Formats: sequence, structure tokens, C-alpha cells
Amino acid sequence: MAQKQTAGRDILGDFAPKFAELNDDVLFGDIWAREEELSPRDRSMITVSALIVWKL
Repeated sequence: MAQKQTAGRDILGDFAPKFAELNDDVLFGDIWAREEELSPRDRSMITVSALIVWKL
């Protein structure tokens, strides 16, 4: 099992606690950790590709 992400709480915990909670628990905890659908490598490649296309 992957280690729980806490960057949101470490950086934004005092300033924006709800955003930090959503960042850690929902985005990285629930959505990004879904390894049944896509591997982390594939998910990262799709994300980078989408960002490159969006920037063009």
C-alpha cells in the first residue's frame, strides 16, 4: 500500500485546512490511488500529455 500523502497539510494546513484536507484525502487519497484502473506510470503519462496539449 502506498504511503499517505500529506503535502497539503504540511504546506497549507494552517492557511487553508479544508483545501489541504481535500488535496490529501480526496485527490491523492481516493482518486490518484486507484491502481485498479490505471497504473501510476500510465496515469502520470496521461497527466503530462494532457498538460502539454493544453499548453499548446
